[in-house]
Amino acid sequence: MGRYRTPTVLAAASLLLTALCAGQAPAAAPPGRVGIDDVIAEKLDDAITAAMREAGIPGVGVGLWIDGDDAYVRAFGTSDKTTGTPIKTDMHTRIGSVTKTFAVTGVLQLVDDGKVRLDAPISTYLDGVPGGDRITVRQLAEMRSGLYNYTEDPRWTAAFKADPYRSWTPQQLLDIAFRHPAVFPPDARWEYSNTNTVLLGLLVEKVSGQPLHTYLQQHVFAPAGLDSTSLPTGAEITSPYVHGYTNFTPDGATVDASQWNPSWAWAAGAMISTIDDLHSWVPTLVSGRLPDGDRLLEPDTQAQRLRMLPTGHPDVGYGLGIASIDGWIGHNGELPGYETIAVRLPQDRATLVIVVNSDVDGKYGSLSSLVANRITKIVTPKHVWSLPAAAQPNPIPEPSTSPASPASPASPKP
Repeated sequence: MGRYRTPTVLAAASLLLTALCAGQAPAAAPPGRVGIDDVIAEKLDDAITAAMREAGIPGVGVGLWIDGDDAYVRAFGTSDKTTGTPIKTDMHTRIGSVTKTFAVTGVLQLVDDGKVRLDAPISTYLDGVPGGDRITVRQLAEMRSGLYNYTEDPRWTAAFKADPYRSWTPQQLLDIAFRHPAVFPPDARWEYSNTNTVLLGLLVEKVSGQPLHTYLQQHVFAPAGLDSTSLPTGAEITSPYVHGYTNFTPDGATVDASQWNPSWAWAAGAMISTIDDLHSWVPTLVSGRLPDGDRLLEPDTQAQRLRMLPTGHPDVGYGLGIASIDGWIGHNGELPGYETIAVRLPQDRATLVIVVNSDVDGKYGSLSSLVANRITKIVTPKHVWSLPAAAQPNPIPEPSTSPASPASPASPKP
């Protein structure tokens, strides 16, 4: 697989938007399918910059590829508000809940190796999970376990806001989750919970005998050719990187969160990547095949991964660590300062990656979804991105809201 790169979004209304073209608009596409000619490219430029002006977004990176020919890869606005450095498409970014696609891939590889059974209780592999003899590995990956989402705990939220540089261990996160009763019986319904993916990360470590970041590097990133993708063990972020801006602070002030420690998200949302790497990863994720033609997963396992179950939200389905939104398959992610979308529309052989360097969503809701909506209205009018707020993957509940609703993927926003 190729390389993975995703930037972010921020609210800064008075910024001048500087468009940096990192790709050229190719020839018109054949009739009857999506294409990106000069006219479409200009419409995309206008739609993206208009969305940035309206929502006060500091920087956006976008990659839209049609297999074999068309590409639109551009960056707009500012990466660093202090220096005025423009955002560029080769910068590293924190990708939030897109991390889940990698963590669950690790689990599914162990399924293919015969070391894990999807329908076995998690208690088969890990001790100490309340009701773990009734919660299966599959239900964790499908977000149907009923386990409380630790990022909705008010005390955890207060601790995070008081010290966003703090390092958290997976067990500390689970201890917070397990203080709360289950939200519903296993498999009763779908509800996004970062607790599920933290458990799956520990499962990979327990069964493989390797730290999660090492396992993913050797078995997912390297085989897929993702040279710029990593799961950090601390607050580090590879240079050059996009600065991300958030108002998830005690006083609501907007600050640079690029050096905040993402360990609170770990397997659920702590990874770093690039637009290029995400461009390479998404087709591999959706097809189950590596760039060289080898299998990422066995066909039956991949078919199970893509079995989308209802989430209770129109046009939104969820499989094994992967989502379907208005026909686009992949995942989105948010965490303080960063929002990412990495998806594919198989029937049109189209891959879309969006990174924004702010999660100051305001009246527009998710900034990345706003940009995706404007883009897909132009290029795929039959598949327009429209993600309900309740289904948005936020890692930490917003200061003024109650604990995230059933569909919320991660709060600070993995």
